[in-house]
Amino acid sequence: MDKADLIEIFSSIQGEGNYVGCRQVFVRFAGCNLHCNYCDTNFNEQEFCDFEISAGTMKFRQIRNPVTAEEVVGAVNALISEVSTHSISFTGGEPLLQFKFIENVIKRLMVAHSHCPKFFLETNGVLYKNLSKIIDLLDIISMDIKLPSVTNADFFDLHRKFIEIAKSKDLYIKIVVTNETTIEEFIAAVEMIASISRNISLILQPVTPVRKVQPIIPHNLLCFQKWALEYLDNVRVIPQTHKIINLL
Repeated sequence: MDKADLIEIFSSIQGEGNYVGCRQVFVRFAGCNLHCNYCDTNFNEQEFCDFEISAGTMKFRQIRNPVTAEEVVGAVNALISEVSTHSISFTGGEPLLQFKFIENVIKRLMVAHSHCPKFFLETNGVLYKNLSKIIDLLDIISMDIKLPSVTNADFFDLHRKFIEIAKSKDLYIKIVVTNETTIEEFIAAVEMIASISRNISLILQPVTPVRKVQPIIPHNLLCFQKWALEYLDNVRVIPQTHKIINLL
């Protein structure tokens, strides 16, 4: 696939999870297969994609969608030439909806660079079949577990299949916790992860309040971490740090 609908390409820091603070170039895809109640971004297809003009300036030029793989590679190359970049994040939306385009972009970047930044996937962890098609090209996977209270659906079986594939890479899992998160669904998610491996890192991400979604009570957050540590070796609490300092 040579074309895809994107939202934006820019250089900033990773604000979530294990690699918080690392400099990345973000390639944000339009479109998502889920509808989470805490989602704070419009991922609908847009007429134009925003390409950052210079790394970290948050000044953009508009490119008409769908954009080509060649245009994306050109934009990424320009940004990583300006600042030492830890990794290139394919994010969204849900980037695996356009996995063939990601494959095309990565292969072009690998040809262009003898020492390319790592390839980083941010995903809702449902489209395991699509992941299996590009798993060998990825270095780091940041996977969300979507609890039933967030989506009004149970994706645990799909998440399990996804983790079985993703665990061959540098994988960490995030669970966004809110005031609506129940003990039962949280423990079910943690037990599912632990049944695959105790060594998988789990990040508890307190929700950034949006619309009617309420933040988790601090005491409950610490209780969730305590319970998770009975099953998993590495459980950390990390908020969306980029929101705190007003970065993309």
